[in-house]
Amino acid sequence: MSRPDFEVLVAEALDLVPPELAAMLDNVAIFVEDEAPAHDPQLLGIYEGIPLTERGQYYDGVLPDRITIYRNPTLAICDTVEDVVDEVNITVVHEIAHHFGIDDDRLHELGYG
Repeated sequence: MSRPDFEVLVAEALDLVPPELAAMLDNVAIFVEDEAPAHDPQLLGIYEGIPLTERGQYYDGVLPDRITIYRNPTLAICDTVEDVVDEVNITVVHEIAHHFGIDDDRLHELGYG
């Protein structure tokens, strides 16, 4: 799958986020990159930033949090386009949940591991 097609899937996954939650995405930028970091080449996505639950009164003037979805590792574990769509949706929700302060253990319990 081409990068532009993959980027469309990420945008569509973001469109599925309920509006009341999307409105709470504060100071977050979403990126697509082809390769995961060398130290974790199978990583599908990552949230880098300060979750809403940890932002205090001095949270001001900081760079946006960053959610990155990795194309090639996602494609490597999927057999069909439908699998890619499902995995992108799960990964996007997973990383957004980190923005809201939900940890990996709870995400696994909810089926977004």
